[in-house]
Amino acid sequence: MTRAGATALEAELKTLKSVERPSVIRAIAEAREHGDLSENAEYHAAREKQSFIEGRIKELEGLLSLAEVIDPTKLSGAIKFGATVDLVDEDTDEEKTFQIVGEAEADIEKGLLNIRSPLARALIGKDEGDSVEVKTPGGEKCYEILSIRYV
Repeated sequence: MTRAGATALEAELKTLKSVERPSVIRAIAEAREHGDLSENAEYHAAREKQSFIEGRIKELEGLLSLAEVIDPTKLSGAIKFGATVDLVDEDTDEEKTFQIVGEAEADIEKGLLNIRSPLARALIGKDEGDSVEVKTPGGEKCYEILSIRYV
């Protein structure tokens, strides 16, 4: 996991524990005051939200306890975890930039590519100027690696 990914997960965990958890506890207490719990939609919704929050807290604590934080700025050479890669689609000439990150911090919309994705697996070990072929759900894609940075 990158430092940025670990920091984001730590911030989410802190928010869940210090803001969301107390808020849902208050909502449950208020809903209990309305009487009969068997037909109290507010109570059931608050309990469901509490269940989700507690599950997410456990998930984040588990991820963070097992995470190995890697500083990409100390890396160099061929593509590996943490690399920021500029690619060009050989068919459409569309340029894309991705950083290869861990599963927990991946967000394709932000250019954070899951290391287990087909594209990341194809890129690992390659150098600038290399071409890679990737089988995607939309068919086979060919990319040329324009540059590799570790930031």
